[in-house]
Order: sequence, then structure tokens, then C-alpha cells
Amino acid sequence: MYSNREKIVHIAQAGIIAAIYVVLTLMAASFNLANGVIQVRISEALTVLPYFTPAAIPGLIIGCFISNIITGCVVLDIIFGTIATAVAAFGSYILRKNRYLCSIPPVISNMLIVPFVLKYAYGMTDAVWFMALTVGAGEIISCVIIGQILITALTPLKKVLF
Repeated sequence: MYSNREKIVHIAQAGIIAAIYVVLTLMAASFNLANGVIQVRISEALTVLPYFTPAAIPGLIIGCFISNIITGCVVLDIIFGTIATAVAAFGSYILRKNRYLCSIPPVISNMLIVPFVLKYAYGMTDAVWFMALTVGAGEIISCVIIGQILITALTPLKKVLF
């Protein structure tokens, strides 16, 4: 099992990841890109971090939950948006042995969950398939493109950071 030191490091890493997620979401929100039919949440790039550490899973879930509250999301979005990120984080962790595949679960979970949140929580009138495409495009930008850049940048520092 984990030693006390490892538990503290795990909690600290999760907290740092949550804080970075919130800051990046607020930055995206300042450009009106954190929520809505067209969204590119740069913070979602962090969903590849389970590739490095399981501490990223609670960090991402807590960061998304706090971000959704701070950016004024409705309760259904707070709940199901956080679930989408939780599914993404667990999926990335499951696929952590392949750096390229680990960026796919966030795209899929958000494409499947967020359009229904937009439709039923916010009353968006766009077709669900259209919102799945727009949300998916934003997730590809954040998770696949920026996420893979993040993995490349962090790999040399893996032993120091994680």
C-alpha cells in the first residue's frame, strides 16, 4: 500500500492539478470558450495527466467541479459535466500505457454527455449531433492536440514531477 509520504504527495499532486484546471478554465471563460455549444476548455488538456499519475483523477474531478460552479453552470451541468470529466480521467488512466490512446476518452465522454447537458440543462436548440461535433472538435483541440503537446513536454520531467 501507500506510505504516509506517498499519500501526502498524491493529495498534493491532486490539489495542484485541480487548481491548474480551475485557472485554465477561468482563462477559457474570459474568452467565452469554457461553456456552450462551441467550447475549447484548455483545462481539458489536463485529462491526459492520468498517463503520468493516478493522482490526476481526483484532481481533474475536483477541478472540473469547482470550475463548473465558479463559471456559473447550472446544477445539471455541474453534476454531469463533472461526470464527463471523471469518465475521461478514468478512461485516460485505463489507456495510460499508450500515450496517444489516453487522449481519446475525454473526447468521447464529452461528445456523448455534454450535448445532452446543453440541450436539457440550458435549452439549446441545436441538434444533439451538431453539438456533439462542436464539443468533440473542442475536445480534439484541447485533449488530443494540446494534450499530446503536454505529454511531450512533461515526459522528460516525469520522474521529478510524478
